[in-house]
Amino acid sequence: MTTETHTDALVDVLRAVGGADLSLGRVYEGHVNAVQLVATYGDAAQRATLTDDVAAGRTFGVWNTEPAPEMSLRAAGDGRWTLDGAKSFATGAGHLDRILITARDADGAKQLVLVDIAGQAERADNSAWRVRGMRGTQSGLFDFTGMAIGSAAIIGRPGDYETEPRFSAGAWRFTAVQLGAVEALVRHLRDHLVQTGKGQDAIQRARFGACVAATRSAGLWVRHAAQQAEAQADGAIPLVLMTRGIVEEAGLAVMEAAARSVGTASFFEGSRIDRITRDLGLYLRQPVPDQARDRAATAWLGGDCWGEDRWW
Repeated sequence: MTTETHTDALVDVLRAVGGADLSLGRVYEGHVNAVQLVATYGDAAQRATLTDDVAAGRTFGVWNTEPAPEMSLRAAGDGRWTLDGAKSFATGAGHLDRILITARDADGAKQLVLVDIAGQAERADNSAWRVRGMRGTQSGLFDFTGMAIGSAAIIGRPGDYETEPRFSAGAWRFTAVQLGAVEALVRHLRDHLVQTGKGQDAIQRARFGACVAATRSAGLWVRHAAQQAEAQADGAIPLVLMTRGIVEEAGLAVMEAAARSVGTASFFEGSRIDRITRDLGLYLRQPVPDQARDRAATAWLGGDCWGEDRWW
């Protein structure tokens, strides 16, 4: 299987999971991210263990956000370290098996650490995760204070986590999950229009056509961004950053169209349209969306990419 074929397959899997359930899609995207990072920066023994863990069905995640003070990694002698601190917005807190986190070492650098948290649900506190959407992610707080780790848990070198273009361009994965939900919403809208006969209305058809166009266009951006990001290609970062905005715009447009076309029924508890809209509304709030588009525009203004076939 070629790299491009493998990437296309991963895009389709992320879309399918996101279309089925966005909370599951968020958890699965984190699993993929963690596996890719360990496979990239881990040594041969760590990669072998990773293979065994994945084959055994163990679930992984990546947690980076943290409350003050920052997570720290203290040397305890004899190739041992002790973790101090917590992670917030920790997707799947208390339910996953292996978590890849960042912790500051003695020099203040960010070090990737793979922690076995299976069976330690008592360290998780999801009580504050009281949100309208994405409730199933259980993105609470997880306290690592006092946890001891060995050298096998230290992944790569300090600073590896934020190495570009992998760090920024990796955002393509969550755009694929979001795209799957937007596509599912279009399918539910189509079913409603057909079953109710509203599709006979020219205004409804025009609205539905705009949804299809926006969603298909977003799909083209996501697939190309994924291919460029996984190939670590020049220009992958601005392409992925712009793709974030393209998918966001498609999602917002389709959510509004579904609400207008379906009406009050789309807001009832238990409605698939309501569930997707609540989840997608939150999931689209990824960090600094305006700055992401600005970074992309700045990069493209700084160099004429047209002749280099880097626009598309």
